[in-house]
Amino acid sequence: MKAIVFTEYGSPDVLKIKDVAKPTPKDNEILVKVYATPINYGDLLARNFGNITPSEFNMPAPLYLPSRMAFGWNKPKINILGSELAGEVEAVGKDVTKFKTGDQVFAYLGMNMGANAEYICIPETGTVALKPVNLSYEEAATLPYGAVMATSLLAKANLQRGQKVLINGASGGIGSMAVQLAKHFGAEVTGVCGKPRLEFVKSLGADKVIDYTKEDFTQNGETYDLVFDILGRSSFSRVRRSLTPNGIYLLASFKMKALLQMQWTSLTGSKQKVICSFANETSESLVFVKKLVEEGKIKASVDKSFPMEQAAEAHRYVEGGHKQGNVIIAICG
Repeated sequence: MKAIVFTEYGSPDVLKIKDVAKPTPKDNEILVKVYATPINYGDLLARNFGNITPSEFNMPAPLYLPSRMAFGWNKPKINILGSELAGEVEAVGKDVTKFKTGDQVFAYLGMNMGANAEYICIPETGTVALKPVNLSYEEAATLPYGAVMATSLLAKANLQRGQKVLINGASGGIGSMAVQLAKHFGAEVTGVCGKPRLEFVKSLGADKVIDYTKEDFTQNGETYDLVFDILGRSSFSRVRRSLTPNGIYLLASFKMKALLQMQWTSLTGSKQKVICSFANETSESLVFVKKLVEEGKIKASVDKSFPMEQAAEAHRYVEGGHKQGNVIIAICG
């Protein structure tokens, strides 16, 4: 089978099409023919991890060393990118009961990656579910990462109908899903993003949008019950004036300082809280979002699709900040 492979860290030019062995499913696995996979922040990070410094690493410093060891210190141990996919089940192991040959599925692979290939094996207990029937493979492939992260993290904030929510980084995979979910839960939503993506975030249902290059939301006098910071671009010291007295500062990416602030707000009994948490990667998140998509309450957005042979061009397009919505690599079909 063909796969997009990289054997060294670096620019998009390290991505090459190669023939690799087609996997065979174990007793508890399904073999999926991959039709589409999006490019997300994790793909860009993993491809160039060898050149990422600890200060550029978007997680607590103690995790930098084990992460580098896991991905490979001098050269990548994981050679095929892609943490999300949509495809068709081609074969199942003898112990599989949840899926059958011909099922159309979508899945989140996490740090294991591997979706930039024509076939992949996934445990039936993994983060995989039947894809929404009203979406194409390309559209469905855009959902798993945002579904897993946004549903899990918003649940930790106990979002209530009528609350005011600001999502800092509203145009990415997590942010675009968070905007739609927060609206579904009955919140008033403000999305923060760059000017080229303001209309895109509005189209997701945001009540207000802020161009971060023109306005600092921490200085506009507005207060929110929840500030969801996707990439940890702000800080609690700056955000707290924008929180209601019982407001929550929720982070999807965070460093040690934010963890210490979370402990401090907990120990001191502060009514304003900092929440730093990893998402629970479960298929239930996919099933939940699938239902909302089929009911017309959540939509998928594809900005542009590239064939496998243009994987490097696709990465350059994303890194150049051009995308509005998701950028897809079409694998099969």
